[in-house]
Amino acid sequence: MSLDVLFVTPDSSLDAYQALATTYSAIEPPTWSLLLAQSCRAQGYGTAILDCDAERLPLDAAVARIEAHDARLVVFVIYGQNPNSGTTGMIGATRLATALKDANPRRMVAFVGSHTSALPHEVLAHDAVDLVLPGEGVYALHNLLASDLDHDLRAIKGVGYKAVDGAGRRSPVLNAPERTVPRDRMDQDLPGYAWDLLPYDRAPLDLYRAHFWHANFDHARRTPFAAMYTSLGCNFACSFCMINIVNRVDHRDGVDASDSRGMRFWSPELVVDQMQQLADMGVRTLRISDEMFFLNRRYYVPLLEELARRDLGFSMWTYSRVDTVWEQALDLFRSAGVEWLALGIEAGNQQVRREVSKGTFKQVDIREVCATVRDAGINVISNYIFGLEHDTFETMRQTLDLALELNTEMANMYPCQALPGSPLHTAARREGRKLPDSYAGYAFLSYDSEPLPTEELTAAQVLAFRDHAWQTYFTNPEYLRLVESTFGAQQRANVEAMASVPLRRRLLGHAPPEIAAPPPRRDVTVA
Repeated sequence: MSLDVLFVTPDSSLDAYQALATTYSAIEPPTWSLLLAQSCRAQGYGTAILDCDAERLPLDAAVARIEAHDARLVVFVIYGQNPNSGTTGMIGATRLATALKDANPRRMVAFVGSHTSALPHEVLAHDAVDLVLPGEGVYALHNLLASDLDHDLRAIKGVGYKAVDGAGRRSPVLNAPERTVPRDRMDQDLPGYAWDLLPYDRAPLDLYRAHFWHANFDHARRTPFAAMYTSLGCNFACSFCMINIVNRVDHRDGVDASDSRGMRFWSPELVVDQMQQLADMGVRTLRISDEMFFLNRRYYVPLLEELARRDLGFSMWTYSRVDTVWEQALDLFRSAGVEWLALGIEAGNQQVRREVSKGTFKQVDIREVCATVRDAGINVISNYIFGLEHDTFETMRQTLDLALELNTEMANMYPCQALPGSPLHTAARREGRKLPDSYAGYAFLSYDSEPLPTEELTAAQVLAFRDHAWQTYFTNPEYLRLVESTFGAQQRANVEAMASVPLRRRLLGHAPPEIAAPPPRRDVTVA
């Protein structure tokens, strides 16, 4: 079959994670490339996936591989399971797209992803980008592939392109939006994942690497690894979050993720079928990437009951808001294989937390919730954000004090970024507040990371406190004793080694990091 579309995942890992990219950061399967590839394949189109991140491809090798595929359309899929990944992925995407166009100016290049949904005009302005697909891109992509990719463009909803006038001048055009896949069409129009298109070394999914803590801080347990959704979207509208921007169906200025709330679900039958495929391929470490998995009992109960019945042997983790944990379901979670639950605690100060969640955060005893989850035999990942809109040194210290008191098995600590597509970014642009001038500026762990200043704190003060809080937590003797007693002495040593990796920050006056790129994978099998 001739190749209609090649889905490309660029590599931005060294820019986004510095030295942590070599060993400690996860390498996740390109979830949306897999979904879009399977959707297009179900329509009869020839598809392939090139994952430059998993293969660690240098720029020239990536260009050569794209050219060798000779697809009608090259789609850069710039999503990610972290909220900022759609923007930080633009680092490698623009770099690779530029190199590709230099090698072959006639190659047709499209961008899709959360950053493209948030700022479609800005993305289309890049010389190397011919097309943008704001929103999730499913139906727009189907219609594109049915077209001549030229004269038909003006009639395709959900597409932005550059029209050429009689003098050869190119001007950007953004067509009317396309709909998202409705809930009752999820199984038909997004019918699973094209797992077989992923590269591998010796066995499927062995180029992918679980989060360090998901493997209980044991490097040997990190591969093979997979991640997948059982639902898309979220019902909430937290000011710092841009997850729902891919649901966008309104191109007017000022529209952000809070205007596109809602959840869509695949059937439990399709989800379990996909999980069975992964188990048959040898995967045991699995992330459920839903923003709100622990929310709708109608969907997660039958799914978990079937997983428990099949006993597929997964070690899974998933998300929950701390105020949506239902104690009666925890035994079911554990019996189905959920060993880690990520709780969005966000802030130690209740008023700060309520402000960023637009008042939807219910009053709960966070200490009691964490204890209840751990009593059920499930490890807790506590998520904290420093530099929220009304944070001060005092409230950030309250967040750190709460983290040290809870002393959960893992803690993620983020500087607050005004991520494109979030209400916070919309407000910051409207108010003329200082935003990063590069994609790397939106990366939590990058050298160029630049959080949004608060009412009282500069970006540098927020970043310095976040880095101090992280180092304090992961070198805390009480935490290290917990890791050793729960996972083992070697795992404690592994955590201590991770905490010794320095992060360099431009805002804090550090010299740029000197990081050698890891060698490309050898003898990789590709579809």
